[in-house]
Amino acid sequence: MRTSPAVADRLARTGPTPSPQKASEARAAFEDSASVGLGFVPLGIAFGVLVTHAGVGWWWASLSSALVYGGSFEFLLIGLVTAGAPLFSVAVSAFLVNLRHMFYALSFPLDRVKGRLGKTYSTFALCDEAYALAAGHRGRSWSGPRILWVQLFLHLYWAGGATAGALLGSLIPDSVAGLDFALTALFTVLALDAVRDRRGDLPTPVLALLSALAARLLDPGRLLPVAFALFTAGLLVRYVATGRRPSHA
Repeated sequence: MRTSPAVADRLARTGPTPSPQKASEARAAFEDSASVGLGFVPLGIAFGVLVTHAGVGWWWASLSSALVYGGSFEFLLIGLVTAGAPLFSVAVSAFLVNLRHMFYALSFPLDRVKGRLGKTYSTFALCDEAYALAAGHRGRSWSGPRILWVQLFLHLYWAGGATAGALLGSLIPDSVAGLDFALTALFTVLALDAVRDRRGDLPTPVLALLSALAARLLDPGRLLPVAFALFTAGLLVRYVATGRRPSHA
């Protein structure tokens, strides 16, 4: 079937029509990420407001959310930057706080993502919420493009919220309290959901609670990185102990 010159000229100017399959993958990913994204936006706004109140330029929130995209570490980074912490302390804190991503990689379906660029971005954008969605029961049937779209939408939610919060930060008085607890509240809800979904894995939340209490007693000034370090060490010890336990089957 031949295409008329007028139609051919219009196609040449407008480009190829988007694939219906790609559009459906993006639409499904948008629906998958919407519930978490609605939580990301106020969290990003809280982060942007904290950046402005800390005396840092508003653009720092946009740059951090786009290039660091570390969630909890970005909240921690505000205090480190304003306190003039040495670069070594910042690097160690970043390593300890984000060390959990090494364990995420063990079960995250990165093998479905095709192409070097796609795998690189998927690795960079591997946040707690993306892992919870893609590695959960619903995400077992997701294709690589759908996983990438979900991660991209979550990234945009966070960066957009942070930018909006930074731009509007001057309108929110410093007397407003609780913004720095916003991310903690989200992780609390995620933890409760995880405990409810995995009722047989009670030792893990108990170990996390004990790690937090020990960090509070040992070094309250650096509670988060110390707690993550203790929790990671506890998980490794438990893995080695259970892995070497002889089977009685």
